[in-house]
Amino acid sequence: MGEQPVTLARLEDQIAWYGDKGGRCKRRYIAAKLVQLGVSASIPLAALSNVPHGPEISAVLGAVLVAVEGVLQLTRYHENWLTYRATAEALKHEKFLFLAAAGPYAAGNSLPLLAERVESLVSQENSSWVATQQTRSDGQKMAA
Repeated sequence: MGEQPVTLARLEDQIAWYGDKGGRCKRRYIAAKLVQLGVSASIPLAALSNVPHGPEISAVLGAVLVAVEGVLQLTRYHENWLTYRATAEALKHEKFLFLAAAGPYAAGNSLPLLAERVESLVSQENSSWVATQQTRSDGQKMAA
């Protein structure tokens, strides 16, 4: 297998991975926010209506609202969606520049440069993710 197919296969794999993960995080984030919206709109309706156990229903809905927000904070779907999407777009940008032999790829020896830039983007995103996890872990330790 030649160098070009391996480099381009890696690029395509990473574009697909970040695109898929970004899309998944987006769908989960929007679904959770829709649940929050529906639940939060239901709380005053349950409290003010004459349904049996209205205050208890409102309390349960409030607890669901807090739980969904907790899940969003723990999973960071919104932040991951934006980060994964940005990385996928940056990888696509590199791909199109490479295929057009434009920008930094206009000069010779473009395949090694593509591999370096792709790995740099992926490494940057991975480092950012680890830093976020460590910050989050340190914050939880401090709060305990």
